[in-house]
Amino acid sequence: MIAQQNDEETPLLQRPEQPKTKTPLPWDQIWILLLLEMPELLSSRTLAPFIPQLIRDIGVTHGDESQVGHYTGILESSYYAAHTLTIFYWSQLSDHIGRKPVILTALLAISISMFSFGLSKTFFALVVSRVVCGAFDASDSMAKSSLMDITDATNMPKAYSYVPIPWTIAGTVGSLIGGSLSRPADRFPNIFGRSELLKTYPYLLPCSISAFLISTMWLVTYIRLKESVFTKTPLWELIKGGFFRQSYSKPRQPLNNVIVDPGEVKSKPLPLRALLTSKVLSVTASYATTGLFQMGFNSLLPVFYATPIELGGLSLDPPRIGALLAASSAMHGIFQLLFYTRLNDRFGARAIHITGVSSCIPMVILFPVTNALARAYGIGMAVWLCVVVQLMLRINLIMCFPCITLFVRAAAPNRASLGATNGIAQVAVATARIIGPASTASIFSYSLQEGHDAWSIYYFLTAIVFLAVGTASLLPRDPSVWDDSQ
Repeated sequence: MIAQQNDEETPLLQRPEQPKTKTPLPWDQIWILLLLEMPELLSSRTLAPFIPQLIRDIGVTHGDESQVGHYTGILESSYYAAHTLTIFYWSQLSDHIGRKPVILTALLAISISMFSFGLSKTFFALVVSRVVCGAFDASDSMAKSSLMDITDATNMPKAYSYVPIPWTIAGTVGSLIGGSLSRPADRFPNIFGRSELLKTYPYLLPCSISAFLISTMWLVTYIRLKESVFTKTPLWELIKGGFFRQSYSKPRQPLNNVIVDPGEVKSKPLPLRALLTSKVLSVTASYATTGLFQMGFNSLLPVFYATPIELGGLSLDPPRIGALLAASSAMHGIFQLLFYTRLNDRFGARAIHITGVSSCIPMVILFPVTNALARAYGIGMAVWLCVVVQLMLRINLIMCFPCITLFVRAAAPNRASLGATNGIAQVAVATARIIGPASTASIFSYSLQEGHDAWSIYYFLTAIVFLAVGTASLLPRDPSVWDDSQ
């Protein structure tokens, strides 16, 4: 049960209650931005079910099963390492030249990198493909910034209640593509058995399908998406001015279906130092620690499923792993779509966020419990019950992220700096996501080795949970507290 918040930030003398008529959502743009929430998750979920098997196939572990998790973590972290180095600059650039050019560049890069990943035969080539994807992929960040641009405090929670729809579709479709279509010549010999291409590149088919879907999103974005930035600088002027050393402001008419304060249109993007306020730093810390656990958990989950039971896992094959991840995505999306707005209105964003990160403790405990049951009784009803409960608890964690986005928007010093403010938060969470997969997978591999503490990985994840709860307590009871103070 989520408790209501009453703390020192609640004003003693309430101001006259403001009318709370909700601004209608601009659906002609909202549906495109929801579509743009899909590419990053679609690509990563396509790869997740077969990456452990791919690591075995290319021979980089030399048959050492305990090293599969280690190399999986390196591969996942390479994406976020490149993402961390570039995302702030893409976000800041979008405040000057607009969101749409950055989004189109990102979608093109993701498509190319997915094709490249499917054609890779060495671990180095796999890492290069993910680095290229991470360096150019600003689609998710730009979608969030654009959604902030065209919504206000009255309709933003409602807009974010729809975000699980593309997340669910992308997670479900990506997991099914990766789990069902990897190694097609072996799994469907009557259909693909004669294809030498798919025998040589057994993971090309799922990567190609994912790349094709993302290319379709590029076309839709190019044709239908309207620019949401109201002050725009020609790229050549920006280059001549030393990129972001100076701020330019060329007025531009706002979208017809968006209500914008005229003062906001005249505001200029702020330099980095002006953005590093206590509000921005607080929400960034909370975002980073929550993202650290989420990525650590997400990277561990398929490795745990694929690891032999005697070594601490469940010995599941890629099709089953893909089906579990797909079902999990569908379950999360349906719950958030139906209940997030109501819970946010009833309890507030911080209460939902703290509940979400606190739920991570039983999620961690269920790892050794599930393996112990599998060792004792095999893969039976008790094991599947634990798997389902663990995946259901992830619902609370997933609901943390729309809450954090509300705080990011409220923390921005002005509307013209929304992209850069979001970029700061994205840099922090991307850094955490570098550390999360690599450290979690490496510690898991370490814990599997003879003579080492098998619980090391669970101690590590529990420590991250407590850190996330601590940073969540720095946030106000509701984003409106920050909005009202500006």
